[in-house]
Amino acid sequence: MQLADYFDFIVNQIHTVIISTVDDDGLPVTSAIDIMYYDDDGLYFLTAKGKNFYERLKKRKFLALTGIKGKDTMSRTAVSVRGEVQELGAVMLPILFERNPYMYEIYPTERSREALSVFKIYKGSGEWFDLSKKPIERAVFSFNAPLKKQDKYCITDKCIGCCNCISVCPQNCIDTTKIPFEIHQENCLHCGNCFEICPQNSVIRKE
Repeated sequence: MQLADYFDFIVNQIHTVIISTVDDDGLPVTSAIDIMYYDDDGLYFLTAKGKNFYERLKKRKFLALTGIKGKDTMSRTAVSVRGEVQELGAVMLPILFERNPYMYEIYPTERSREALSVFKIYKGSGEWFDLSKKPIERAVFSFNAPLKKQDKYCITDKCIGCCNCISVCPQNCIDTTKIPFEIHQENCLHCGNCFEICPQNSVIRKE
């Protein structure tokens, strides 16, 4: 998938996400927010300037979000993003209202819309996690920032091919066609079973 595919999924398939920001005590606070628009440079949402959420965005300029689509756990796809935000003010309001006409019912007059301000997530990284596939599918992406290395389990040259790891891997995502065995990272749950059971300590966790 390309970056636009992840953004489109967030905006048009999930739309309402849970965003976490940090308050003045350094504690996390969550808010349900609609991600209303995207382009090549980022994701866009709005909030009212009177909300505590607005103040946290202004002070911290950083957030984390997760959105989920699916009727139950085994049909769900989740997308998470961590990134930096910037306030754009009212300049993008016409586009966001055009793309999200339900907003006209919430803020029906021009005067009432003066309370709103648009924010853009302009730089960050994300993770795609799809439980509807067998084996599961995961991927990472970034925008306007280098792709950060992700923690993962890897099998080193200490591997002797004993297959203990195979017996406990819930996704059967370990390639045994050569020694050392290899973990297919795009299908790994990061459960750590292989790490715990390996008698040679050949499985390590690294970035």
